[in-house]
Amino acid sequence: MTTPTYWYETDSPVGRLLLTAGPDGALTSLSVPGQKGGRSVQDGWLRDAGPFRAAAEQLAAYFAGELTEFRLPLRAEGTAFRERVWAALDDVPYGATTTYGEIAARIGASRPAVRAVGGAIGANPLLILRPCHRVIGADGSLTGYAGGLERKTRLLTLEGAPVSRPAPLPATPR
Repeated sequence: MTTPTYWYETDSPVGRLLLTAGPDGALTSLSVPGQKGGRSVQDGWLRDAGPFRAAAEQLAAYFAGELTEFRLPLRAEGTAFRERVWAALDDVPYGATTTYGEIAARIGASRPAVRAVGGAIGANPLLILRPCHRVIGADGSLTGYAGGLERKTRLLTLEGAPVSRPAPLPATPR
């Protein structure tokens, strides 16, 4: 028998949020519309607002500028490497940004592992709750975000974090 997945949707300033949780109530994902690698409701999932009351309240407070740190049970499953990267995201404070290289250094990964760190951050299943939006390029530019750069900009602006424009694409030789 498979473990049931519970789901709930709530509106936010960055679009409708889809939350999922296991039977213990720990959140397993938070997805936004059009998200690269985001989840969508599957047959057999159970719609139930009950396990998501605290998450909905904390998200509303976050978007109102009244909450700077989520206190929710999270359970994202990935490789040991991805889980180390995701745990490092939890240490990036509200209103601050960090770089992919700094996350790599924080988990003890080598310089060549920065690309793998970026991949793990891009695979974060708990957008907003696990603040991958706070990771920017080494040059201060906004770089990839599974929820889209417009949402990343809105989240960083909400938090009062410094926001610069995405890095321009390199010119193509003619």
